[in-house]
Parts: sequence; structure tokens; C-alpha cells
Amino acid sequence: MKKLLIASTALVATAGMASADITISGHAAAGIFSHLSNKNATVAVTATGTTTEIATAQGVVDTKTTEAAATAKTVTDNTAVGTVTGAQIAAAAADVQELADANAALDAINGTAKSAGTYSGDGVYSNAGVDFTMTGATDNGISFSASVNIDAGMEIDSGDFELDGKDGGTAGLGAVTMSGAFGTLTFDESGIDNLYSDATTHDVSWATTVGDVALTIGHSVGASGTDTDASKATSFSAGYSASGMAFTLTGSETASGTSASLAVSYALNDTVTITADTDQAGGAESVQTIGAATTLNGVSVTVESANNSTWDVDLGYSAGGFALTYGVDETDGWTATATSALGGGATFAAGVDSEDSMYAGVSFAF
Repeated sequence: MKKLLIASTALVATAGMASADITISGHAAAGIFSHLSNKNATVAVTATGTTTEIATAQGVVDTKTTEAAATAKTVTDNTAVGTVTGAQIAAAAADVQELADANAALDAINGTAKSAGTYSGDGVYSNAGVDFTMTGATDNGISFSASVNIDAGMEIDSGDFELDGKDGGTAGLGAVTMSGAFGTLTFDESGIDNLYSDATTHDVSWATTVGDVALTIGHSVGASGTDTDASKATSFSAGYSASGMAFTLTGSETASGTSASLAVSYALNDTVTITADTDQAGGAESVQTIGAATTLNGVSVTVESANNSTWDVDLGYSAGGFALTYGVDETDGWTATATSALGGGATFAAGVDSEDSMYAGVSFAF
């Protein structure tokens, strides 16, 4: 049986534009999986406490929140001047744990909705897709692009160890962009990431450069174009780099409040980078994180620790198209993955984690 693969085709137009191109590419994947997350679902919890008991538990939470914030500020301030002690760090960690216990006690009697994870059984996944990317430029120098994709089959998210389920094989419209001296405008209804939270909620974004600052603004117009406030949101990102230092400021304004984060990184040399950031989510206490990353002879190590008693350690090794990764955090949850380039656009990938989730398979790019 003769097989024909069309990699790309170009169309040239003469009226109103300099040129237009349509590129066709394909992808496929197949493999096995076991105990992948079905994505967390929210379940209702019936209240068991009286009004007085709930109010008392809420008072404990408020007290513990104030205490945890005070000890965290002490540690942060003393760290900045180099006078922090082990006892102060231990006190901050104890307050965070007491706050978590107080919130758990409140949830137990308050009927607060909780997130409950469910997992798949054993299975096989196989999927394929075709992507059409259309690009062109007007006579006055404005570039534009659009994309359409068709995907079908059972899909998994190897990065999050999730079972995405079956794709119906219908055509989906991707982003439509226009670029010029004014920057880049992107339109994609509910398909653009919030620049602070990464939640895919925005409908339009604008990116440009002002001097040495890279600036991006995203906006959610509203649910299906209606004039409702609940789904409206605006986010921004501003980045600046100089002399080995990089600064990134991101923020978001949503119905739940204002959030902002400032991240700084400094390259000590070609192999070591130091990072730090302060993050204030809307309605929550600010969190400060410090970290370091190094890469040498194919071995990479990344560590991060925050003042809310969370931390992450990630290890990696790569050589000759083969890569291994291992990551662990403060919950003792861990993931391990391996990938290997097989040539000809094919890649083998496998992974396991502390929840007994597993996948192994091959992906192809055409």
C-alpha cells in the first residue's frame, strides 16, 4: 500500500498581501498507562457543627493566621539582615502547621467543599492529530497567523500524570495573531493564559517592548462575550534583564482580588543561577521563595524553599538524546521520568510517581 505524507504546501496570493503560507504538520502517540489522575473533582461536605462551634473554629483560624504571618515576617526580616536563628525558623514552621490543623478542623465541621482525587485503572492510549498553521503578511508589513487542529483518540498529560480522555476528532480553532510595529495582538476566546496564574482564561493579549522592558497584557472580556463581571480578568507581565540579572513582575486583577509576584534571578556564572521571588495571591498571605539551579556535564540540580514550609528538589541528567528527571517536595511526593530520542521524529517516554501512577509510550512528529 502506497503511503503519502504531505509535509507542507505554500500558496502565493497577489491581491492585498505580499505572500501567504499554509503549513501542515502531524503528530501521534501510543502507549500504556496505569493509575493516572482523572483530575481533581470538588465534592460537597455536609456541615456537622453548630453555629457556635463553627464561629469558634473560625476564631482559632483567624488567630493562627495572625501568628503565622508575624513569625514568617520575623524570619523574612532577620534573613535579610543575616540574624535569623534556627529557633525562629522552627517557630515559623510550627505556626504554619498549627494554622493548617486549624483550617482542617474548621473544614471538618463547616461543610466546606473539598477537592477529591480519583484515578484511572490500567489502559492503553493512542491518538493522532493534524495541525494547519496559516501565516502571511500585508503589503504594509503587518504579519498575521491563524491555526486549526484536528485531534482524535485517547490522550494523556505526561507532565501532570493525568488522563485527559478521548478527543472527539473535531476541528479546533487556535489563536489568531497580528504583529507589527505596534507589537503582537492575539485573539483566542478562553484560550490565552493568565500571566500570573497560568489559568487559561483570557480572550485577548497584547505584547510589545518598551525600551528594554518586555511587556504583555492579557484580558478576559467576559463569559461568551456577555457583560458579566465574574469572568472578567486582566493580567500583565513586565520583564527586564541586565548584567546577568533578570526581573519579572506579574500581576492579575480578577473577581477574587488583586494578585502580584516579583521574581529575580541572577546568573553567578555559566553554571549557577540564584532565584528569589515574593508572591501575594489575592486574599492570601504573601509567600517568599528562594532557590538555586546548577548544570554541569549534563547533570542539573534545582532547589527551592519558601517561608510557608514548602520546598522542591529536582534532579536531571541528559546525554545524547537521553534524559532522566527526578523531583520530590515537602509532602514526600515524587516523580521520575525518562525520555529518549529514537530518530525520525520519534521519542520514547516513561514515568512513575509516588501515587503509583505510570505511563510508557512513543510519540511521533510528522
